[in-house]
Amino acid sequence: MAALILPDPLGLVCGEILPAGSRPAGYAALIAAFDLRVPPPDELIAIGDRHTYRREGRWRILTPRYRPQDTIAAHIEFALRHQGVDLAVLNLLFQNLPPAEIEDWVRSEPTGQYARRTWFLYEWLLGRRLELPDAGRAPYAAVLDPEQHYAIAGETVTRQRVRNNLPGTLGFCPLVRRTATLDALLGDDLALNARTVVRRTAPDLMARAAAFLLLQDSKASYVIEGERPPQDRIQRWGQAIGEAGQTPLTQELLLRLQRVVIGDARFTHMGWRDGGGFIGARDRDTNAPLPDHISARADDLESLIAGLIAYADRSEGSGGALNPVLSAAAVAFGFVFIHPFEDGNGRIHRWLVHHVLGRSGFNPPGVVFPVSAVFLERLENYKAVLEHFSRPRLGLTQWETTPQLNVRVLNETRDLFRFFDGTRQAEFLASCVVETIRTSLPREIDYLRRYDQAKARIGAFVELPDATFDLMMGFLRQNAGRFSKRAREHEFEPLTDDEAGSIEAIYQDLLGDHLRKTAP
Repeated sequence: MAALILPDPLGLVCGEILPAGSRPAGYAALIAAFDLRVPPPDELIAIGDRHTYRREGRWRILTPRYRPQDTIAAHIEFALRHQGVDLAVLNLLFQNLPPAEIEDWVRSEPTGQYARRTWFLYEWLLGRRLELPDAGRAPYAAVLDPEQHYAIAGETVTRQRVRNNLPGTLGFCPLVRRTATLDALLGDDLALNARTVVRRTAPDLMARAAAFLLLQDSKASYVIEGERPPQDRIQRWGQAIGEAGQTPLTQELLLRLQRVVIGDARFTHMGWRDGGGFIGARDRDTNAPLPDHISARADDLESLIAGLIAYADRSEGSGGALNPVLSAAAVAFGFVFIHPFEDGNGRIHRWLVHHVLGRSGFNPPGVVFPVSAVFLERLENYKAVLEHFSRPRLGLTQWETTPQLNVRVLNETRDLFRFFDGTRQAEFLASCVVETIRTSLPREIDYLRRYDQAKARIGAFVELPDATFDLMMGFLRQNAGRFSKRAREHEFEPLTDDEAGSIEAIYQDLLGDHLRKTAP
């Protein structure tokens, strides 16, 4: 098997300073040896010269006893053993690797799980059949180690005697690493927790809470985009969110959603982009693009969207399906990274969260978790999660400014969008879903209960039409539970001072805690 030859001297590896007295191993070594232009793993591994385990920035430094042999096969095995599967790195590595390297490895270790898993991934990624006979008798090995990645049940592949538990297809297959954070967030049966809250709530109260949460999510999705649309557009988008998950995901459905979300399409190209796309600012003098994110090439949109839809179908499949929160993260963030439309991508991206959760039955019937509202509350973290994907890919994208002051991508970038590590995005979404179930839903139900109690107590000494009562409560909520001078002199001038004081006291008693909990 061929030796792995690292560049000498080693300084920067994967854009990171190599810790003193160490050598890269696994994916870091393979990227350095072959000069692979690929987003590196979030965590890099090096072998130190001391018998102490430590971390330095992105580096995890292992002791000398972990050092693999200086061969390509040994470093691939090291990567699979200690870092899991990175499809982006392996895909580009295999394109630069003579087929004989994998063939010789498999022949030398015909029953070895790492050799057989690598053999499968080589043929799966490149679509090339190696000069190897089908594997003989050997225990079936999972392509993704369930201790390292979240995976589906998958299907057996007799040629390599592996179980293909990849959640996606060749067209689109982001992976999510198993982390302590995700295990903790997803450890409880969140869907059961939500259904329990619903079962303990009176149906009419639950219906009112669900309607408010739906409207809240629709409004927040526009606010994130910096828009203040009229109420009818918010309600139409709310209806689309409420219908999410009722039918399978298709290209036609995505195209229809764009028409719903845009409204006035006079200045927007509808349908899939036929040119470049970017997110960022423009030069003040020339109006030229200054991108923070460059979208997938228009030529790649058809295959990427088809792959994304196939991923949604495969990860949703019965019998060992992927956790719906993880699937929702991969589909929704994958969509917004691809950015297939000229406009409307962000709102459809958040709609896809509802769609995937709805398809799996994760949401209680009629209830929409207001994830967009939580995204809005955590806007800086949300942006950081998006940038975590975009920043390394921007440096790998060659582009130029077009005469129309758009971007034109000059190199192949499809692989940047079909293979990525979605762990950061999954952790963010999971934390938001947990908050909606444990905080947002119970808080709204509690608010409505207290609202009804306030209405009954106030109604005992002053009779108000429902519309007037709701207006009054809105004024009190906006003014920290007190009547403003304007409200007392106009809409609520007929109230006596004693009545106004009693109403304020009831509001503070029943809803004061809610005001404090929701104050910015």
